[in-house]
Amino acid sequence: MTLGGLRVVFMGTPDFAVPTLEAIYGLGCQVVGVVSQPDRPKGRGRQTHPTPIAACALRHGSPIFQWPRLNDESYRTLSGLAADVTVVVAYGKILPRRYLVLPPHGCLNVHASVLPQLRGAAPIQWAVIRGHTETGVTVMHMDEGMDTGDVALIERTPIGADETAGAVHDRLCHVGAEALAEALVRLADGSLPRAPQDHGSATYAPRLTKALGRVRWDQSATAVHNLIRGVAPWPGAFVERQRGPLKLHRARLSQGEGPSGRVIAHDPDGPRIACGRGAITLTRLQRPGKRAVEGADYLRGGGLAVGEVLGQ
Repeated sequence: MTLGGLRVVFMGTPDFAVPTLEAIYGLGCQVVGVVSQPDRPKGRGRQTHPTPIAACALRHGSPIFQWPRLNDESYRTLSGLAADVTVVVAYGKILPRRYLVLPPHGCLNVHASVLPQLRGAAPIQWAVIRGHTETGVTVMHMDEGMDTGDVALIERTPIGADETAGAVHDRLCHVGAEALAEALVRLADGSLPRAPQDHGSATYAPRLTKALGRVRWDQSATAVHNLIRGVAPWPGAFVERQRGPLKLHRARLSQGEGPSGRVIAHDPDGPRIACGRGAITLTRLQRPGKRAVEGADYLRGGGLAVGEVLGQ
């Protein structure tokens, strides 16, 4: 089998999946079909736009399928495409067994963690929230479990001490594309590995909720800092205040002690807040209904006096 003769169905939806689809086109594979979630209204105007993957497929002239659900019609359509392999990257739906075994070489998935760590919907964010110093992508042979398939390839990358989940996401999407390209090359020459995961050491990364971003100042400064990094840009860290939630976009670790949540100093780059252990300086904040500003500008605007206590 040559890459030029490799027939691929691609299933994905968000921008994270676009570099991988572009890499498949770059290899010269035959992309016989692209499956994405239906287009949905976005933004204040609620205008409908193609998903990032649908837009990419349109640019390349590939057939696009956007079924609201997978059913007998979608199965018959995909059967007729006679793909050699299906590649799945953040598609957004669980594939029933009959789809997994439909192509002769099965389904390959790009997952944004070093499996079996952080199985589930939000591995990038939870890696940062939990203070991991390394993450990566896994290309796996899909099975019916949630990220439980045999591992084909793993690529690792460090997480910077102040790096946000958004920054890690933007890097990992390209790491994943390179790993999947290597996997297809090795699939074509018959050398793609297949190693079972150690299920006993699995950890999980559940779906994010807006409530997760609520800061608890009784935690350590490191835990608060990691949360602020890990929920950026969504759902975003916040503290409740009488005039509405104060959003915390960026922070750095600082020195100092005091009652949890109290403003203990004004640093040149923002207010310093005491945590359960240690302190952090808030370097980018956003008042309700206002744009985000740097911490120094926030202080110049009269925000957060020394001695004030932020809500838990």
